[in-house]
Amino acid sequence: MSQGHTIPILHLARLLHRRLLSITVLTTPANSPSIRSSLLDTTISVVDLPFPVNIPGVPPGIESTDELPSISFLVPFVTATKLIQTHFEQVIESLPTVHCIISDGFLGWTQQSADKLGIPRVLFYGMSNHAMTLSSIMLREKPHAMVSSVDEVFSVPGLPWVNLTTNDFEPPLSELEPKGALFDFVAETSAAAFKSHGILVNGSYELEPRFNNYWNQKIGPRAWCFGPLCLAEPPRVQTLQKPTWVQWLDKKSAQGKSVLYVAFGSQAEMAPEQLHEIVMGLERSEVEFLWFVKGFEERLKKRALIVKEWVDQRELLAHQSVKGFLSHCGWNSVMESVSASVPILAFPLMAEQHLNARMVVDELGIGLRILASNGSVRGFVESKDVERMVRELMERGEKGKEVRKKVKEVGEAARAAMGDGGPSSRTLDLFIDEVCNKKLNLLPSPA
Repeated sequence: MSQGHTIPILHLARLLHRRLLSITVLTTPANSPSIRSSLLDTTISVVDLPFPVNIPGVPPGIESTDELPSISFLVPFVTATKLIQTHFEQVIESLPTVHCIISDGFLGWTQQSADKLGIPRVLFYGMSNHAMTLSSIMLREKPHAMVSSVDEVFSVPGLPWVNLTTNDFEPPLSELEPKGALFDFVAETSAAAFKSHGILVNGSYELEPRFNNYWNQKIGPRAWCFGPLCLAEPPRVQTLQKPTWVQWLDKKSAQGKSVLYVAFGSQAEMAPEQLHEIVMGLERSEVEFLWFVKGFEERLKKRALIVKEWVDQRELLAHQSVKGFLSHCGWNSVMESVSASVPILAFPLMAEQHLNARMVVDELGIGLRILASNGSVRGFVESKDVERMVRELMERGEKGKEVRKKVKEVGEAARAAMGDGGPSSRTLDLFIDEVCNKKLNLLPSPA
């Protein structure tokens, strides 16, 4: 239950709905209004399940990870969702024939319900095949055991062209002997995943074929690639009065100026000192930019628009003046940037974002990366490094030209994948045929 997970799942619901399937979305009261609003133009049903109250470690009234005071509250929050299970099963049993349960990968307890009810369950992590595969190899084979520092490069067993460092991973994956509540949570959800009927991936097969093949052949359960799911979102109805940020972008376009979009996600935690260096680097680059952040309005008003209200990121990236995206590399943001053919300047912060940055730069070649002067992927980045890489991307340096050309090709392929007869569209049809039209041996065991 976070925006980064919910939004693509709702995009998936739209895709299934267009195949004339009956869809019911289960959520909780605080999340319900935004979900219902986003589905107003469909006949998708929305059912609210009561969220547990008075849970130790979970602030009252919070039903989404985006509202948690810190990511350290994640495990108690997700653990609390287990108390929804009885209500969840009651709703499933009250519906007409249910052919499939699609649930967030963090809600591993839904696999128990699926087994009990004899219904196939598939899960959605919101990650790429690349990140899922490398994370699984890290846990199983511990290739980082042979290095002497967190920044020393090692190759990945079975994928010899891939070079990583321990710093590309978060705990518990970065630990040789992981333990504690977070590791227990990862182990529990992983075990549930391996019992499931499969995993749905936000991306096309053509985007990362070697990693999808490796996952399906060596790890499993089967991963279906349906994306980029953001392309399932219908065009937003234009209002008479354009938002301020659209007016500003229109003005820059009329002036023939290119704009760098800057956003680090809704859950990123960045040290004030690092934020200050980014501000100075952007200021010195003399590039026009739009930043979704609080503060710095007065200081940067000459070349930047600082936005504090919600923006439609997909619409923003599609604007003709936007020629680059300084991003934390959340996978939704990567997919939206790819779909709009906008190159990425990677500045990952948390979760699997460092792996996504590797994917963007090393595998796809659609972006550049801002690194610390010492080369560490988690080192402190100085303003001079920000300035240099912003100029490289936006002022058409040689590397900038290469990634701009490549992202155009990758974007065209991604949009074609979601079109009629495209590989993502065909995979979706195969998935529906398998879970809805074929009898699966998933009947509950006799008491």
